[in-house]
Amino acid sequence: MSVLRPAVTMVVGFTLLLGIAAPAVFTQVAGAIMPAQAGGSLIERNGQVVGSALIGQNFTGDRYFHPRPSATSGADPQDSSKTVDAPYNAAASAASQRGPTSQVLIDAVKERVAAAGLTPVPVDAVTASGSGLDPDISPENAARQVARVAQARNLPVDRVRALLTANTTAPVLWLLGAARVNVLRLNLALDDAR
Repeated sequence: MSVLRPAVTMVVGFTLLLGIAAPAVFTQVAGAIMPAQAGGSLIERNGQVVGSALIGQNFTGDRYFHPRPSATSGADPQDSSKTVDAPYNAAASAASQRGPTSQVLIDAVKERVAAAGLTPVPVDAVTASGSGLDPDISPENAARQVARVAQARNLPVDRVRALLTANTTAPVLWLLGAARVNVLRLNLALDDAR
């Protein structure tokens, strides 16, 4: 009994300290220092939340830049024991679990490459990210879409390229990571373009 009391006291104490107090303090500090990021990096238009800069959305029309494919799925409405494709389903963030020898993955990539037309195709144009919710694409992937978007919007190609350049984020300190384009921000800039 003399050993049990200090053990229970330590568990309760550390639970209160590390499970409640520390997260509460970090949440308050993050909210004070970086309120937008702590709030989910939400993007608003006319007082309405249109998305998050951290979660991809499924743009499919010719007027918009398309994100990279999404591997997320959801419950099949006909049979709850099965799943169906549900692109950019934030409630089901996960990779497809299909490895490089998966015939389903190979066939999907071949189909996407064929649909893309010209080769070589940027890898992020035909493969999903690990989360299935990546909000960014490579500048190469976006550049391949400029002509389609310009034609659909009846905008000069140079204007669409300029918007792409303005919405391209460089690597951190110009050497960490890769250049990237946030699809939602770019598409919103397109909607604002005249």
